[in-house]
Amino acid sequence: MINDINNREELATFAGGCFWCMVKPFEEWPGIRSVVSGYTGGHTDNPTYEEVGRETTGHAEAVQIAYDPEIFPYERLLEIYWQLIDPTDAGGQFYDRGASYRTAIFYHTDEQRRLAEASKKALKTSGRFKKPIVTEILPAETFYPAEEEHQRYYRKNPYEYKLYMEGSGREAFAERHWRTKADRENLRKRLTERQYEATQHRIFAQGGHSAGEAEADAGLYVDVVNGDPLFSAEDRIAADAYGLSFRKPVAEGYIRREAEISGGRARTAIIGRLSGAFIGYEELLPEEKAGEDGNRRFYRINPDSVRFVPIDSSKKEE
Repeated sequence: MINDINNREELATFAGGCFWCMVKPFEEWPGIRSVVSGYTGGHTDNPTYEEVGRETTGHAEAVQIAYDPEIFPYERLLEIYWQLIDPTDAGGQFYDRGASYRTAIFYHTDEQRRLAEASKKALKTSGRFKKPIVTEILPAETFYPAEEEHQRYYRKNPYEYKLYMEGSGREAFAERHWRTKADRENLRKRLTERQYEATQHRIFAQGGHSAGEAEADAGLYVDVVNGDPLFSAEDRIAADAYGLSFRKPVAEGYIRREAEISGGRARTAIIGRLSGAFIGYEELLPEEKAGEDGNRRFYRINPDSVRFVPIDSSKKEE
């Protein structure tokens, strides 16, 4: 099980254009303590939103993340960050123009600097972008939290946030550059045919357990695409020809829910939050099989979408 009980906390600071768009992708992951919108990298003390927008302060809009590195390591934050931005744009981000919307990684430790530089180098050599990567890696400076109205904007103004995300071109850009034909071909090479069909086309094959030993008492069932821990053997209800069933995930942050109409009925599909892999469905148990707390919800998981890792080696594989 993953328990968010460590007292260790570190900071990560990223500039990626409009900070309204930079909170939600980080906030709901396990080990994330807080995500604060603010300003950094400039020469003016206590700047306001209007001052930063006038391009007179030298500051960039940014987010500062407090996180537990033992639960959610800095490398994962970098992985998310690169998929949120256009790292080839030196003049702003999408339709937000100006230096206050520039991209930058502000490191707080030498280890963060090393990891950020390695991550940037890997992105350059991947060939994913034809233009040069211009995102700077800089030492962290004073971070000034933004006004309250800008904190967690996506929750306070969900409709405006949705329109902004779609209208800015940010989502379409990520779709073009991070979910490409080459990505699908590479994934097909890494997975078995059953695993690929399960995770990408939602083929729920019956029989067999490619996830590992169904009888095991201790261990984790991880996302077969990227190794994120999803379910614990401790919470398993059943393992049969119809799939694997669990009472709860190890942490809500590793999954997302998606409405689906299939077989003439509405269902709730479970998707790997970062991998995008189809994992299974959220369903309801009969009343007589509800848990001690009365909860009837359970998760029916496609065994081809997960892989079983025994408890002694159940840390996420990079």
